[in-house]
Amino acid sequence: MPPGQFPSPAKRADAERNRDKILTAARSAFADPDAEVSMAEIARRAGVGMATLYRNFPGRRELLEALYAGEVSAVCAAARTVSGETPGAVLMAWLHRFFAFATSKRHIASELLEHTDRDNPLFDTNRARVIAAGRPLLRAAQRAHEVRRNLTLEQILDMIIAIATIQGDARYLEPILQAALDGLRP
Repeated sequence: MPPGQFPSPAKRADAERNRDKILTAARSAFADPDAEVSMAEIARRAGVGMATLYRNFPGRRELLEALYAGEVSAVCAAARTVSGETPGAVLMAWLHRFFAFATSKRHIASELLEHTDRDNPLFDTNRARVIAAGRPLLRAAQRAHEVRRNLTLEQILDMIIAIATIQGDARYLEPILQAALDGLRP
Protein backbone atom coordinates (compact mmCIF):
# COMPACT_ATOMS: atom_id res chain seq x y z
CA MET A 1 0.00 0.00 0.00
CA PRO A 2 1.47 3.39 -0.95
CA PRO A 3 2.49 5.71 1.88
CA GLY A 4 -0.36 7.85 3.17
CA GLN A 5 -3.04 5.39 2.09
CA PHE A 6 -5.08 3.43 4.57
CA PRO A 7 -6.95 0.15 4.20
CA SER A 8 -10.49 0.59 2.99
CA PRO A 9 -13.25 0.42 5.61
CA ALA A 10 -14.53 -2.75 3.91
CA LYS A 11 -11.19 -4.48 4.49
CA ARG A 12 -11.16 -3.44 8.15
CA ALA A 13 -14.74 -4.68 8.59
CA ASP A 14 -13.80 -7.98 6.94
CA ALA A 15 -10.77 -8.33 9.21
CA GLU A 16 -12.97 -7.66 12.25
CA ARG A 17 -15.47 -10.29 11.09
CA ASN A 18 -12.64 -12.81 10.70
CA ARG A 19 -11.35 -12.02 14.19
CA ASP A 20 -14.86 -12.46 15.62
CA LYS A 21 -15.29 -15.76 13.76
CA ILE A 22 -11.98 -17.01 15.16
CA LEU A 23 -12.90 -16.01 18.71
CA THR A 24 -16.36 -17.60 18.41
CA ALA A 25 -14.87 -20.83 17.04
CA ALA A 26 -12.19 -20.90 19.74
CA ARG A 27 -14.73 -20.21 22.51
CA SER A 28 -16.81 -23.12 21.27
CA ALA A 29 -13.80 -25.41 20.86
CA PHE A 30 -12.52 -24.69 24.36
CA ALA A 31 -15.97 -25.24 25.89
CA ASP A 32 -15.17 -28.96 26.07
CA PRO A 33 -12.55 -29.27 28.83
CA ASP A 34 -11.48 -32.69 27.57
CA ALA A 35 -10.87 -31.58 23.97
CA GLU A 36 -7.39 -31.11 22.61
CA VAL A 37 -7.83 -28.04 20.45
CA SER A 38 -5.19 -27.17 17.89
CA MET A 39 -4.81 -23.86 16.11
CA ALA A 40 -5.57 -25.68 12.84
CA GLU A 41 -8.85 -26.94 14.31
CA ILE A 42 -9.81 -23.43 15.36
CA ALA A 43 -9.04 -22.10 11.86
CA ARG A 44 -11.11 -24.92 10.34
CA ARG A 45 -14.06 -24.22 12.65
CA ALA A 46 -13.85 -20.50 11.93
CA GLY A 47 -13.69 -21.06 8.18
CA VAL A 48 -10.46 -19.09 7.80
CA GLY A 49 -6.98 -19.98 6.64
CA MET A 50 -4.04 -20.43 8.94
CA ALA A 51 -2.52 -17.16 7.71
CA THR A 52 -5.67 -15.28 8.77
CA LEU A 53 -5.62 -17.01 12.15
CA TYR A 54 -1.97 -16.15 12.78
CA ARG A 55 -2.38 -12.60 11.47
CA ASN A 56 -4.99 -12.07 14.19
CA PHE A 57 -3.35 -14.20 16.88
CA PRO A 58 0.38 -14.80 16.38
CA GLY A 59 0.30 -17.68 18.86
CA ARG A 60 -1.89 -19.77 21.10
CA ARG A 61 -1.14 -17.53 24.10
CA GLU A 62 -2.48 -14.44 22.32
CA LEU A 63 -5.67 -16.29 21.38
CA LEU A 64 -6.16 -17.54 24.93
CA GLU A 65 -5.54 -14.04 26.32
CA ALA A 66 -8.14 -12.57 23.95
CA LEU A 67 -10.69 -15.21 24.96
CA TYR A 68 -10.03 -14.65 28.65
CA ALA A 69 -10.17 -10.85 28.40
CA GLY A 70 -13.38 -11.04 26.35
CA GLU A 71 -15.07 -13.17 28.98
CA VAL A 72 -13.90 -10.84 31.75
CA SER A 73 -15.42 -7.94 29.80
CA ALA A 74 -18.73 -9.83 29.68
CA VAL A 75 -18.65 -10.35 33.46
CA CYS A 76 -17.90 -6.66 33.99
CA ALA A 77 -20.70 -5.63 31.63
CA ALA A 78 -23.09 -7.94 33.48
CA ALA A 79 -22.49 -5.90 36.65
CA ARG A 80 -24.14 -2.96 34.88
CA THR A 81 -27.07 -4.93 33.50
CA VAL A 82 -28.12 -7.52 36.10
CA SER A 83 -31.46 -6.89 37.69
CA GLY A 84 -33.23 -7.86 40.85
CA GLU A 85 -35.83 -6.62 43.26
CA THR A 86 -33.28 -5.61 45.90
CA PRO A 87 -29.58 -4.69 45.94
CA GLY A 88 -28.88 -8.11 47.47
CA ALA A 89 -30.71 -9.86 44.62
CA VAL A 90 -28.74 -7.85 42.07
CA LEU A 91 -25.47 -8.83 43.75
CA MET A 92 -26.48 -12.50 43.91
CA ALA A 93 -27.44 -12.52 40.22
CA TRP A 94 -24.03 -11.08 39.35
CA LEU A 95 -22.21 -13.53 41.61
CA HIS A 96 -23.99 -16.40 39.84
CA ARG A 97 -22.80 -14.91 36.53
CA PHE A 98 -19.28 -14.74 37.93
CA PHE A 99 -19.53 -18.39 39.02
CA ALA A 100 -20.60 -19.39 35.49
CA PHE A 101 -17.55 -17.53 34.17
CA ALA A 102 -15.23 -19.17 36.70
CA THR A 103 -16.45 -22.70 35.99
CA SER A 104 -16.52 -22.32 32.22
CA LYS A 105 -13.09 -20.69 31.99
CA ARG A 106 -11.20 -23.19 34.12
CA HIS A 107 -9.84 -24.86 30.99
CA ILE A 108 -8.82 -21.61 29.27
CA ALA A 109 -7.22 -20.19 32.42
CA SER A 110 -5.25 -23.36 33.15
CA GLU A 111 -4.03 -23.59 29.57
CA LEU A 112 -3.19 -19.89 29.60
CA LEU A 113 -1.03 -20.55 32.65
CA GLU A 114 0.81 -23.23 30.64
CA HIS A 115 1.75 -20.59 28.05
CA THR A 116 2.54 -17.76 30.45
CA ASP A 117 3.40 -17.34 34.11
CA ARG A 118 1.24 -16.40 37.08
CA ASP A 119 2.94 -13.00 37.20
CA ASN A 120 1.46 -12.07 33.83
CA PRO A 121 -0.28 -8.71 34.37
CA LEU A 122 -3.25 -10.08 32.42
CA PHE A 123 -4.49 -11.85 35.55
CA ASP A 124 -4.10 -8.93 37.96
CA THR A 125 -5.48 -6.41 35.48
CA ASN A 126 -8.56 -8.47 34.75
CA ARG A 127 -9.12 -9.28 38.43
CA ALA A 128 -8.99 -5.55 39.15
CA ARG A 129 -11.58 -4.95 36.40
CA VAL A 130 -13.94 -7.53 37.89
CA ILE A 131 -13.53 -6.10 41.39
CA ALA A 132 -14.16 -2.56 40.15
CA ALA A 133 -17.31 -3.72 38.38
CA GLY A 134 -18.69 -5.69 41.32
CA ARG A 135 -17.73 -3.49 44.24
CA PRO A 136 -20.67 -1.05 43.79
CA LEU A 137 -23.07 -4.00 43.84
CA LEU A 138 -21.60 -5.28 47.11
CA ARG A 139 -21.64 -1.82 48.69
CA ALA A 140 -25.30 -1.32 47.75
CA ALA A 141 -26.25 -4.71 49.20
CA GLN A 142 -24.30 -3.97 52.38
CA ARG A 143 -25.90 -0.53 52.75
CA ALA A 144 -29.31 -2.23 52.42
CA HIS A 145 -28.25 -4.64 55.20
CA GLU A 146 -28.74 -7.61 52.87
CA VAL A 147 -25.10 -8.77 52.90
CA ARG A 148 -22.65 -9.03 55.78
CA ARG A 149 -20.38 -6.02 56.18
CA ASN A 150 -17.34 -7.99 57.34
CA LEU A 151 -16.59 -9.46 53.90
CA THR A 152 -14.82 -7.83 50.99
CA LEU A 153 -15.61 -8.51 47.36
CA GLU A 154 -12.16 -10.07 47.02
CA GLN A 155 -13.02 -12.60 49.75
CA ILE A 156 -16.37 -13.41 48.15
CA LEU A 157 -14.85 -13.86 44.69
CA ASP A 158 -12.07 -16.05 46.12
CA MET A 159 -14.74 -18.21 47.76
CA ILE A 160 -16.60 -18.55 44.45
CA ILE A 161 -13.39 -19.39 42.59
CA ALA A 162 -12.59 -22.06 45.18
CA ILE A 163 -16.03 -23.62 44.69
CA ALA A 164 -15.58 -23.45 40.91
CA THR A 165 -12.44 -25.60 41.19
CA ILE A 166 -14.34 -28.48 42.79
CA GLN A 167 -14.75 -31.37 40.37
CA GLY A 168 -18.35 -32.03 39.45
CA ASP A 169 -21.13 -30.93 37.16
CA ALA A 170 -23.56 -28.06 37.71
CA ARG A 171 -26.02 -30.24 39.67
CA TYR A 172 -23.24 -31.05 42.13
CA LEU A 173 -21.77 -27.54 42.40
CA GLU A 174 -24.94 -25.44 42.50
CA PRO A 175 -26.03 -26.45 46.04
CA ILE A 176 -22.50 -25.81 47.31
CA LEU A 177 -22.52 -22.36 45.74
CA GLN A 178 -25.98 -21.60 47.11
CA ALA A 179 -24.96 -22.63 50.65
CA ALA A 180 -21.95 -20.31 50.42
CA LEU A 181 -24.00 -17.41 49.08
CA ASP A 182 -26.64 -17.95 51.77
CA GLY A 183 -23.82 -17.43 54.25
CA LEU A 184 -23.39 -13.87 52.99
CA ARG A 185 -26.60 -12.79 54.68
CA PRO A 186 -26.19 -10.92 57.97
